[in-house]
Amino acid sequence: MKAGKHDTKLLKLAMEIGMGYAQKRGFEDFGKGISPKDKVECIYRLLVQDNLIQPLAEDKDDGPNRKHKLILWISKQLPKEHELLN
Repeated sequence: MKAGKHDTKLLKLAMEIGMGYAQKRGFEDFGKGISPKDKVECIYRLLVQDNLIQPLAEDKDDGPNRKHKLILWISKQLPKEHELLN
């Protein structure tokens, strides 16, 4: 899994969009005591539960792979000419 040059920004965008989606589904905003790792896992699990992304295989279900899955998800939501995809 090779990191792209905009992966950090794409992950941040995925988390923002994912949080907006979660709030529309009735979830509260994350408190200040929630770690970034836990936030990624929560957004990932919500998207899997709602069949917006396919779950990782059990042996691949870890933090870096969840982040990568969120990056792939948001990349597919953006228009092809978006600056973060170049």
